[in-house]
Amino acid sequence: MTDAGVTWTDERVELLKKLWSDGLSASQIAAELGNVTRNAVIGKVHRLGLSGRAKDKAASAPQRPRKASRAPSAPTPITPPNRSNVVIAPIPQAVTLEEKAAGALVDEDVAIPMSERVTIMDLRESMCRWPMGDPTKPEFRFCGARSITGLPYCNHHARIAYQPVTDRRRERKLARA
Repeated sequence: MTDAGVTWTDERVELLKKLWSDGLSASQIAAELGNVTRNAVIGKVHRLGLSGRAKDKAASAPQRPRKASRAPSAPTPITPPNRSNVVIAPIPQAVTLEEKAAGALVDEDVAIPMSERVTIMDLRESMCRWPMGDPTKPEFRFCGARSITGLPYCNHHARIAYQPVTDRRRERKLARA
């Protein structure tokens, strides 16, 4: 009997039966027999009616050493995926005096008096839609400053919302370090 060039001699069939009863997988048996594929082993097992075997035997049977086909690679660390909706804030970096002065000027430009902030009912197409405050509180308002044409935000809030990709990557690297 041959399977695509494989000769199943009586000795090979007996070894197949023994390995199968020992609980080895079809791949392991194919490697042990040599010159036979996993699928050929599966086909022969089914033709011989050996398909029923207890699952316990596989767990208790001693494992035969596998023939190494390639050098083992270094294990890669597995990090569990972040499945929560909590985002960890980046660690603040030390700020120089020059950066503090520059930041203070930017913050002063953005100080919007409460009287200029608008509610959802007063919000118009040309107004900045940047939310300010807690949406569950009655004091919640939107920026209301003149928005950039085609964007929902004013100049300041557009700089916050639309950061260049390189800046975001740099901030992520700093946060990881």
